[in-house]
Amino acid sequence: MKPVERKIYLASKSPRRRELLRQIGIEFEILQLRDHTARGPDVSEIVHPDEFPEDYVARVSDEKALFAWQTMQKRRLPVRPVLAADTTVVIDGKILGKPANAREAMEMMRQLSGRTHQVITSISLYHLQQTWQSTQTSDVTFNDLSEQTIARYCATHEPYDKAGGYGIQGLAAVFIRHIAGSYSGIMGLPLFETTQLLQEAGIRPL
Repeated sequence: MKPVERKIYLASKSPRRRELLRQIGIEFEILQLRDHTARGPDVSEIVHPDEFPEDYVARVSDEKALFAWQTMQKRRLPVRPVLAADTTVVIDGKILGKPANAREAMEMMRQLSGRTHQVITSISLYHLQQTWQSTQTSDVTFNDLSEQTIARYCATHEPYDKAGGYGIQGLAAVFIRHIAGSYSGIMGLPLFETTQLLQEAGIRPL
């Protein structure tokens, strides 16, 4: 059997995923997917009609990993495993994407205020025609947020590049009363599940 490359490609522009991989000692190079091309994004993140949130994140994660693998081949880059992930925030079965403006961000915060929602992250690892995948779900409970607090938060830069309009590692940490699940999964890369996938592909962090 051909030995597995010890370094991987990370198909993500998320600085949080980079930080988490470094935390567990995984060497990686960025194979970044583009959001804006003449034909649109490299991988569409549009939700299909009647698509369940778990199916949505798994599909997008798979498509990112496969596209990045094909990109690696087209560019004749060194062959390495490709890791991709997708995270979404769900409340009442509804997917909350990245807010496009302050109005959308404020409406998302109102929906999350005083309630428990789900953060779902799916990870996919692609290597030599094999795909490994895992999906992790955490419950996050927000404190009650006043309109003034919501307005002040949405006047910052934080809500606008994150699913659901917040990141647990940022200012919104002060809103979170309780979590049940994976802190790193809420950040965008559940480390336990990621390690399991890497080990299946022959890569051991420890």
